[in-house]
Amino acid sequence: MSFTAPVTDSPTPRLGVLGCGNIAEILARHNLNIEVVAVYDRHSERAEHLASVWDATVCQNFAEFIGHDMDTVVEIASIEAVEDHAGEILQHGKNLILLSVGALADEQLRSRLIETAKQYNCTIRVPSGALFGLDNIKIGRISGFRKLVLRTTKPPAVLGVQTDSRQCLFTGPARECIRRYPKNVNVAVALSLAAGQEAMVELWADPALKQNHHEILVTGEFGKGEIKISNLPSPENPATSYLAALSLITLLNDLGNVLQIGT
Repeated sequence: MSFTAPVTDSPTPRLGVLGCGNIAEILARHNLNIEVVAVYDRHSERAEHLASVWDATVCQNFAEFIGHDMDTVVEIASIEAVEDHAGEILQHGKNLILLSVGALADEQLRSRLIETAKQYNCTIRVPSGALFGLDNIKIGRISGFRKLVLRTTKPPAVLGVQTDSRQCLFTGPARECIRRYPKNVNVAVALSLAAGQEAMVELWADPALKQNHHEILVTGEFGKGEIKISNLPSPENPATSYLAALSLITLLNDLGNVLQIGT
């Protein structure tokens, strides 16, 4: 018995990829029901390599990129790329799949992008990234959590610190944590957006670890829950969570599915 979800007969999604780093490389290795028509990265050699894999156009600047005939832009670049380009992507009528979710910690930017998406009849989608369990965390929008905590522990080198013992670097709200550690706690913002309320974050450095550990602790009317994840890094880039890459691939693979699983 196969449990593969059937797909529609709708046209293959036409995508533009903004950012051609390690996650884009992982994406290119999978045979998905998508068509990548344009790529853009400030590092032209990376863009040229991926364009050859996808038989896509290498764009020399963002204006050329956004002018292409595509349904959706997949952002795999940086928080700065979201700040600079997300609004213009939506204004051109393109849907946006956004991996650098840390940008949405800026409430003004988030509200502006949501209003722009409404105005131009577009969608903004965020993959689950380096976390499990975001699907059911959405119940927090209906019945708020009394406790919503993300405890993230990483090797010191990943966090840019040196310590010989386990050390707590930060305790506080998600938006402040992403401000201080913008490259390390996108997951805190994703968790907060899923729950509809700001998560409290504990960020730890532990020299005994070789993997990133995330713990989600929730309490509410439903009872209580605890989710633990240990993420292996991408083989090619230790700074990239392989789970984050796989979550993006899963989202893209499900774009045309008739059967949608989860809330």
